[in-house]
Amino acid sequence: MNPFKYNQTPKIISELDPGFMPPVLAIKNYQQAVMHSSNPVPVTILIERTQGTTSVFNTFVFSDEENEYEANCFYIERLIKALLWIKGGWKIVFSGPDSIGSYLKSVYSRNGLREFDREFMSRIYEHEFSVELAHPHVLLVSNEESKPLGRHLEGCRIGFDAGGSDRKVSAVVDGVSIYSEEVVWHPKLQTDPNYHYQGILDSIKNAASKMPRVDAIGVSAAGVYIDNRVMAASLFIKVPQKEFELHVKDMFKNIAHEMGDIPIEVANDGDVTALAGAMSLNVNQVLGIAMGTSQAAGYVDAKGNITGWLNELAFVPADYNLDAMVDEWSLDYGCGVKYFSQDAVIKLADRAGLSLSPDLSPAEKLSHVQLLLKQGNTQAGMIFDTIGIYLGYAIAYYIEFYDIDHVLVLGRVTSGEGGTRIIHQANLVLKKEFPELAKKIHLTLPDEKNRRVGQSVAAASLTEIKHH
Repeated sequence: MNPFKYNQTPKIISELDPGFMPPVLAIKNYQQAVMHSSNPVPVTILIERTQGTTSVFNTFVFSDEENEYEANCFYIERLIKALLWIKGGWKIVFSGPDSIGSYLKSVYSRNGLREFDREFMSRIYEHEFSVELAHPHVLLVSNEESKPLGRHLEGCRIGFDAGGSDRKVSAVVDGVSIYSEEVVWHPKLQTDPNYHYQGILDSIKNAASKMPRVDAIGVSAAGVYIDNRVMAASLFIKVPQKEFELHVKDMFKNIAHEMGDIPIEVANDGDVTALAGAMSLNVNQVLGIAMGTSQAAGYVDAKGNITGWLNELAFVPADYNLDAMVDEWSLDYGCGVKYFSQDAVIKLADRAGLSLSPDLSPAEKLSHVQLLLKQGNTQAGMIFDTIGIYLGYAIAYYIEFYDIDHVLVLGRVTSGEGGTRIIHQANLVLKKEFPELAKKIHLTLPDEKNRRVGQSVAAASLTEIKHH
């Protein structure tokens, strides 16, 4: 497929990535052309997740007479890619031109272009992935269901945060952390799920021993959790699939049972991060974006609830340049992981002419670039400025899917001066390209706040205690 003909050069261009093509500009350009054409055709996309919850997105494409088949297919394929990884789901229902519908069926077929997406969604939602074509007269309706997350501070609670290199736990009494500990562990290297189970149980028992009783347990961890079950998580990446099904899926439920059937709530760490930000800033409509090993995200809506969406922005398109870097896992180009993580810093360091020793791990390479920035290295500064440019355009794109007033930016990539430069450049992009948006959106780095509710206290607040 040729480059998208509606791509538009941004007003703010980075020397390190002059070919960067922001999706938000391309989409606005495409939609403008569609609406000026003789017969814009309405399109409705429905994505179904768990227990009949559905998300619907309405848009327009060129009619077949306009001879814009390639542009239509590109636009819809990239849009559905974004919708799938933001909302999550195992079924796409498409109402629109048959020509695009047939293309989508081939893209999501076995051995199709998006086989990774298909298999991932099938696995976590425990349904065979499907693409259905709906008759234009069938009304596709949204059935969203957000639920309150956290902010329960009464009683004796345990907050557990499962990281890839350490596990943190807090004993929290009436919203105040009375005990915290961090333990180094290596979950991503272990094939035996008993290592994970005993490690988590040990931390939780330690916290429990510091309180007169345990009323509730809240868990924050990277990955996909549905009904407190582990559906996909990098912590268990080495555990064989059979062992995963037997011993990992219900691990947190089993731990709660062993602790005496204590109420437990397990949430994605991105959502807990957004919750911690919402609690500390005392606001809602918060999108949290963490830039670390990958790009993680979480969202708290206008009611202060979480949506049950995936929020896996690492796989959402961030660049429509077909020559953009390919993600090794999904085999797709231009996805967020290569723009908002340590991978982005390493990619841009090469373009900035900074030589990083191949003996260094990705985390060490990031630290080296951050040290150079601290020492006043100009090229290192350009790297973080470029990530800021990416972020400004990405926020303007995320607005298409999220109702947000606040964006909380955190993670290892944002520590030190780099974070300040990222925020500064993102704000410049918003002011120059999207002035109305610039007035609405508040970008925040967590360490700017005087009072911060920690991740483990936010995790501890996850579970509602049912009083009989």
